[in-house]
Amino acid sequence: MTNDLARMTWPEAQELIAKDPIAFVPIGSTEPHGPHLCLDTDVTIAEAQTREACRRLEERGIPTLIAPPVSYGLTNFTDGFAGRVTVRPGTLFNLLEDICEGLGQEGISRIVLSNAHLEPAHIEVIRSVVLDFAGPSDERCLDKPHVIFPDNTRRRWAGTLGDEFKSGECHAGSYEASIVLAADPEAVRMDELRALPPVEIGLIAGMRAGKRTFLEMGGDNAYCGDPASASAEQGHESIGALADMIVASVLEAWPELTD
Repeated sequence: MTNDLARMTWPEAQELIAKDPIAFVPIGSTEPHGPHLCLDTDVTIAEAQTREACRRLEERGIPTLIAPPVSYGLTNFTDGFAGRVTVRPGTLFNLLEDICEGLGQEGISRIVLSNAHLEPAHIEVIRSVVLDFAGPSDERCLDKPHVIFPDNTRRRWAGTLGDEFKSGECHAGSYEASIVLAADPEAVRMDELRALPPVEIGLIAGMRAGKRTFLEMGGDNAYCGDPASASAEQGHESIGALADMIVASVLEAWPELTD
């Protein structure tokens, strides 16, 4: 039986929920990713890391459930490029909070927010949602599900995802393009990808200087990094590293799962 909630009937969902699964909420965005990747690139990445993490947890005998992905987020950095759909911080917060509470009402006690969209303001909203499901001493509230966010922008995990990711110059570059090549190769415009030169826009320095869009930083084609060097092999390695992060976070949050 599938573990995709949206692909279940209600009796199938009832059967899986009775097993006390960990529920995963993949989170992406709808925004430009250069001329070579689709607007749903972050959704593709979020689903790929989630499915691999769930596969590894299921191998340990830990049941999992995958909720439908959240395909919208804060996408202010791609302002000026066609196809961008952004939401307000409060909208994203309320949506994620409602999803977690809704899953909790169905009997889900553990939830993982599996995010792939890296805009700082977007990540801050997710961190805030997690805090809303914790007690004053960072202890779980008994009347709510326990929610965690494996955050690949934290130093502990960023170092496992390659030099381009660590540099911050990774929007639609080799890191993201490789994952899409591994997870959904038909979504990549290969002719455009192979013709793109490396682009460095000084993303981190630009943010510190108060710049808030790729255009302000000189990213006039909605990408940075080196997409032409992307490969499916690199993508599978990155998906594996992201899954490692998620599995480790799950086992640290809920050590009783290994008893």
